[in-house]
Amino acid sequence: MLFLSGCNTNAIYQDDLYNPPVNWGTHVVKKGETLYGIAWRYGRDYRELGDANGIRPPWNLRVGQVLRLDRKGTIRSAAGSSTPPRVPAAKAPSRGSVSASRPPAKAPSALPSRSSGSQTVANIHWRWPHAGTVIAKYSTSGKVNKGIDIVGNPGDAVKAAADGNVVYAGNGLLGYGNLIIVNHNEHYLSAYAHNRKILVQEGEDVKAGQVIAELGSSGTDKPMLHFEIRKNGNPVDPSRYLPRR
Repeated sequence: MLFLSGCNTNAIYQDDLYNPPVNWGTHVVKKGETLYGIAWRYGRDYRELGDANGIRPPWNLRVGQVLRLDRKGTIRSAAGSSTPPRVPAAKAPSRGSVSASRPPAKAPSALPSRSSGSQTVANIHWRWPHAGTVIAKYSTSGKVNKGIDIVGNPGDAVKAAADGNVVYAGNGLLGYGNLIIVNHNEHYLSAYAHNRKILVQEGEDVKAGQVIAELGSSGTDKPMLHFEIRKNGNPVDPSRYLPRR
């Protein structure tokens, strides 16, 4: 039986076949880690992972606490709030060497654009986070890509793809460099990776089109923006949400 612990190697990040979610093994909480960051790491919804481990709002964790990844929880909506309470963020968990794959999630139908630069999908007005060329598309087979990669120049403006609240801003998630995660509603969030400089803080509300970072090459070998959209913790194809160019 394959078993993960919180102290495994990072070989999973060199495995092109890897794609969340991880539904086996355990994770041992380290100082400063949040349920939100851990759930992102394993491709899980933070509410589902919390419920699976008997954790309730405000989702507090303690150092050394063991989270069971082999348990399946229920997503319980929090009345009046779609954003988990803020707790200090720090280094992300490590993972074991495993392979997993999942079919792409089906995106809801798009509605007419609210403006020439946006498209409404799932009641969210989406717009492009950067105007550069897409150099790598979303893929669930072969070399897995959980989002899209957009080429740019160092220092280019990285913009919020939709209104939301910053739930992660840091460099503790291996493979993402300087990363920002924005929560949009109970189901959707977006992520902006490899930034040169982060211009927002956790807990900050942002508007679509607001500059939130400077494009960079942190965690990668060339300047680019890696952009993801996740629904209930699962990666989805951003091209189905962003307006056509």
